[in-house]
Amino acid sequence: MKIITHKEINSKLCGNPIIVKPDVSQIELKTNNSMTVDKQGLVHGGFVFGLADYAAMLAVNDPNGVLGGADVKFLKPVKSGETIVAEAKTISKKREKHIVSVTVSRNNETVFSGEFTCFVLDKHVLL
Repeated sequence: MKIITHKEINSKLCGNPIIVKPDVSQIELKTNNSMTVDKQGLVHGGFVFGLADYAAMLAVNDPNGVLGGADVKFLKPVKSGETIVAEAKTISKKREKHIVSVTVSRNNETVFSGEFTCFVLDKHVLL
């Protein structure tokens, strides 16, 4: 499936798409030292959230899609050098409102989960 949203995203910060199908996506992010918050190599949660957000947006895959809200849980820490994978699946659609479930894993261990409320607007949010 052709990706029609978030075309200018930085894949080094938000991940690389592996699977993009209607209502489903899988994105991989290789973490690195520029994402860390301390000498132990703890990756800032914003990068994990960014990966999950990107996965949700690709499950919606609309150029006018925006994030309206998220209910998330950070379950395990991520360390620099680890590869994490986000899997997103649309669980409901009502007109412009899409609810997308996202899990982020490392070696089949869930490190993050959330439910993202996405909206598809009539025009770009900045126009």
